[in-house]
Amino acid sequence: MSSKILRETAGHLVPTEPYYLSAGDEIRMFEAAFDARLPVMMKGPTGCGKTRFVEYMSYQLKRPLITVACHEDLFASDLLGRYLLKKDETVWVDGPLTRAVRMGAICYLDEIVEARKDTTVVIHPLTDTRRTLSIDKKGETIMAHPDFMMVISYNPGYQSVLKDLKQSTRQRFISLEFGYPEASKEAQIVSHEGNIDMETALKLVSLAGKIRNIREHGLTEGASTRLLIYAAQLIGRGVPVQDACRSAVCFPLTDDFRLQETLNDLIEDIF
Repeated sequence: MSSKILRETAGHLVPTEPYYLSAGDEIRMFEAAFDARLPVMMKGPTGCGKTRFVEYMSYQLKRPLITVACHEDLFASDLLGRYLLKKDETVWVDGPLTRAVRMGAICYLDEIVEARKDTTVVIHPLTDTRRTLSIDKKGETIMAHPDFMMVISYNPGYQSVLKDLKQSTRQRFISLEFGYPEASKEAQIVSHEGNIDMETALKLVSLAGKIRNIREHGLTEGASTRLLIYAAQLIGRGVPVQDACRSAVCFPLTDDFRLQETLNDLIEDIF
């Protein structure tokens, strides 16, 4: 391995162990998938811990992690790379996917359904027995490093006819289902990440549970664990509890005044 790739590899290692509480057998399944060099698809609501899980597994497996936040303007060249002008010379610069393939990193495509359909096609040869990446602009086909792993995620709650994974893509991955942790574990996470006492953390989790139960009344998403941690961090810095909940939980979820009133009533009931 070249010194350049070694330097890049070191630069993408997760430096410290992320805090993660297992909710089931997802760690064992991911380790088995890595051992078999199988691609992994993670499905679950926003802010439930999918990205943290990938960071945790990257640390445990001692593999570099390259993350790409997918969006509708993500072109194949954004993943593969492109020719750039440098000092009056045209030079090729690898994109994040190409770097991951060369160095044997875990390549994590977050919210894959947001990417253009013609962009996601480039990962297909990497997710079957070929494990190759074709760069047409260079006329090059790269064999993936033995430790390369492809991981994608998406939120099924946002599925629609226009934003869904093709079966030709879905059936190339094993799937791990994620949800919000059970109340006691979620409170541990909120307490640890927000640096607040367990009693307050349990109340925040109780609030989230009630909000998640009223999704059918107009909320697109329930209160995520991430939002609870934000509220906890505000509380830990002296912001009054109800103000912290409104700012970190209530207002991000909806702009509808009537729904905000409903959420505010829940906050007042619990706190």
